[in-house]
Amino acid sequence: MANFTPHSYQRPAMQWLYEKPRCALWMPMGGGKTVTTLTSLDNLSMVEDVYPVLVLAPLRVAKTTWPDEIGKWEHLKHLRVSPIIGNAKERQAALDVDADIYTMNYDNLVWLQAALGTNWPFKTVVADEFTRLKSFRLRQGSKRAAALARVAHTKVSRFIGLTGTPNPNGLQDLWGQTWFLDGGERLGKTFSAFSDRWFAKGWDGYSLKPLASAQKEIEDRLRDVCLTVEGLPVHEPVRNYISVDLPAKARRAYDSMENDMFAELEETGIEAFNAAAKTIKCLQLANGAVYTDHAGNWEEVHDAKLDALDSVIEEANGAPVLVAYHFKSDLARLQRRYPKGRVLDAKSDTIRDWNAGRVSLLFAHPASAGHGLNLAEGGNILVFFSLNWNLEEHLQIIERIGPMRQAQAGLKRPVFVHYIMARNTVDNMVLGRLQSKKSVQEILLEALKRKNHESD
Repeated sequence: MANFTPHSYQRPAMQWLYEKPRCALWMPMGGGKTVTTLTSLDNLSMVEDVYPVLVLAPLRVAKTTWPDEIGKWEHLKHLRVSPIIGNAKERQAALDVDADIYTMNYDNLVWLQAALGTNWPFKTVVADEFTRLKSFRLRQGSKRAAALARVAHTKVSRFIGLTGTPNPNGLQDLWGQTWFLDGGERLGKTFSAFSDRWFAKGWDGYSLKPLASAQKEIEDRLRDVCLTVEGLPVHEPVRNYISVDLPAKARRAYDSMENDMFAELEETGIEAFNAAAKTIKCLQLANGAVYTDHAGNWEEVHDAKLDALDSVIEEANGAPVLVAYHFKSDLARLQRRYPKGRVLDAKSDTIRDWNAGRVSLLFAHPASAGHGLNLAEGGNILVFFSLNWNLEEHLQIIERIGPMRQAQAGLKRPVFVHYIMARNTVDNMVLGRLQSKKSVQEILLEALKRKNHESD
């Protein structure tokens, strides 16, 4: 376990959560909002009864991110966490566990309310990826948000919303979230009152277009309940490592492939080029699709990384996201999942549109983002959906939107680099190579030694 030393920007964030019973914390992914929230709540528990806490999050985040974060830090090791996931029987068993922190995905809110009836035990609710509640309306909207709304102001003492910094294009999404903090006090008792005041109808008669005064007026009204974290370091990218678990079937296929790879390496000896080539199938399985022949046909195995990318995009809340991929199968699956995404190609219009803010999601192979290409004006968020051994390409694509490029463009904002990695796979070996600059041969030899040691 590690000792926690808060960054300078985390201290005011913790104080904010400490002082504000119902509030939102707008901190970009990778800024450490999970440990910030847990630390603040644990400090509060010494003077206030804040437990048990219900953390609402996307399934992957509820299952692994929050439990992993608690297990990571020495000062949080005493906290008992119970993820309410799985089928109804498994969820009920997790709910019956005596814990301090209960984590659950939003999809099960209706089930939770039915399971608890009038016996709502949670004194604090933390809504991670707060934008999941944006669809709440008093008389319509999602059933999940409606289920939470029934207890949000009557049985919950503290309510914390966590998300990335809102984008001006998402102003209409703020009403539903803010209602859970103040019941409509700041932005209007109903969504209609909110939209009538700060929006005009779009050309189609249905969409909403913010009035010129909307941004500032809404921000002013939310200033005392919503804190935007600033002062993140800009001299180096803020790196965030997102671990996903392979589904059982995919894990079996991966383990079989990896065992065969190591067995062959052990028999024939290690040669850097051949060794790297033998990891390709493992990388494909970790990403979610494996090639089945030399003709380029491939078969999908899992969506774990795509689900994680959903969370990153949602947390970006409209801000442009650059996604690095490696295999053609990765790109095909990304395009199918996100049909509005663009592919970085040789056309000048693509780069021009990205830098002009007309592209919200751009897919790029690191080899296509070579020297001299400047993508900094278009965004400051890069996601590695998949990794490969090429260190130069890895560094080059980061540099396309990197701190130096941002500064050259006159943009004083941090760069966020997210790595989506399948837990206990070759992804970890490749990242070790990229971070340590060791040779492929050294990385694989170390992995082989660890594997042999674990099997002894």
